Amino acid sequence: MEQIIAAVRSLDGALVLVPEPGGNSPELAWGDAFFYYAPDGRPPENTQPYGTIVTKNYPDDTASDLDLPGRWRVNVHVDRATFQDLTGEQPNAITRTRDHTAADRVLPHPVYGALGWICVVNPGERTTDTVLRLLRDAHEAARARVARRHGRGSA
Repeated sequence: MEQIIAAVRSLDGALVLVPEPGGNSPELAWGDAFFYYAPDGRPPENTQPYGTIVTKNYPDDTASDLDLPGRWRVNVHVDRATFQDLTGEQPNAITRTRDHTAADRVLPHPVYGALGWICVVNPGERTTDTVLRLLRDAHEAARARVARRHGRGSA
C-alpha cells in the first residue's frame, strides 16, 4: 500500500489525502487514501478523487471483505476503452458475476463499476504494475480535465 501511495505522491500536482483521527474527515475514512490532481495542494471542490485505497468495508461496499486483517483495495477511475480491455465488458453493461474477495486481480468495482471504476484487492505480482499505470493515467486525465476547465492546454 505504501508503495502505491508513494508512487502517486511522486506525480506532478498530486495530492494524496490520508485522513487521520482529529481531522475534519469522518471516522469511516480514517486510514484510507484519496488521490487528486491538485497542483495548488488544496483538495479540489466538487471533484471526486481519481483513485482511492480503502482499508475497511463501507456500509454499502462489503463485497471485498476488507474488514479481514491485512486486506485493502485500490480503486481507480478509468476510461471506457481501458475498462473494456481490463474486464471484457463495458462499464454500463456488466453482466458477469465476479468474486470480489479475490486478491491480485483487476475487477470492476463492486459498487462503482458501472461508473468506470476498477479495483484490485491487495495488488501483488500480477497487478501492481497495472495499478501503477492506471493511477498515472487517471492522474493525467484529471490534469487534462483541470486544464480544459481553465481553458489551457496544460495545467
